[in-house]
Amino acid sequence: MPKIVAKTEDWINLGYRTFAEQGASGIIVEKMAKELKVNKSSFYWHFKTKDGFIKQLILVWIKNETERIINLSSSKKSGAQKLKTLFALVYKQDPFFDFIFHLKRYARKEKKIQLIIDDIDNKRIKYTYDLLLEMGYSKQEAKIKSTILYKHFLGYHELMRNKTQKDDYLKVIKKEINQFIKF
Repeated sequence: MPKIVAKTEDWINLGYRTFAEQGASGIIVEKMAKELKVNKSSFYWHFKTKDGFIKQLILVWIKNETERIINLSSSKKSGAQKLKTLFALVYKQDPFFDFIFHLKRYARKEKKIQLIIDDIDNKRIKYTYDLLLEMGYSKQEAKIKSTILYKHFLGYHELMRNKTQKDDYLKVIKKEINQFIKF
């Protein structure tokens, strides 16, 4: 027998996990309602449309994977400490990391979503750029290095898909990054 209530948070948590695993094609209201043991009308009580729901998932992704990480690393005193904290947060293997890869695929059809992704990419690169300036790099060096670092981050996660991250992953990453950023 279906349970009476599914909270907005229940839908968001399931939707976020589902999107990270399967992309937009996995967001099937009937299947999600069955998993939550509710009627699909519960979904429409909380969200007007599937597209609106996906937009909510994107906002959660922005909050968790950009704003939270920037806030946590910003709390450190020096640029080098901020960068080390940033690495520890962003290079850690995350079961939901594929969210961004599915989001980029979804953006091929939804051009407004591509604008959001571009904005987030730029915000992340700008944050790293500012850290590198704080560490003493010139504007030109910081611009190039922050872009390369972001590409390294995306490439690292692509290479680590379906692999187990080793315990010394931060040591390995630091060694790689020390080839072009000394900290």
